[in-house]
Amino acid sequence: MTHDRIHARKPAHDIERWSIGTIERISDRDGHCVFEVQTDAGDTIELVVTTAIRELVVRRLDLDAGESPVGARVWYRKYGG
Repeated sequence: MTHDRIHARKPAHDIERWSIGTIERISDRDGHCVFEVQTDAGDTIELVVTTAIRELVVRRLDLDAGESPVGARVWYRKYGG
């Protein structure tokens, strides 16, 4: 399976290839992690990543202990996009 890309911080390279969105929900599906992200246009997209990437992204978000990542801003690229 090919995965989408997601960053908790603004990428330092190829910035024009990344989009900005807001996390609406994070869930697990078939051994993968699914981020539901609201785009700047107001649409909701699903980004499928590994559990390790989910942990990395959530750890790098500027959150207080126990705070939910819902509502946090992320940078993303859909596979093939």
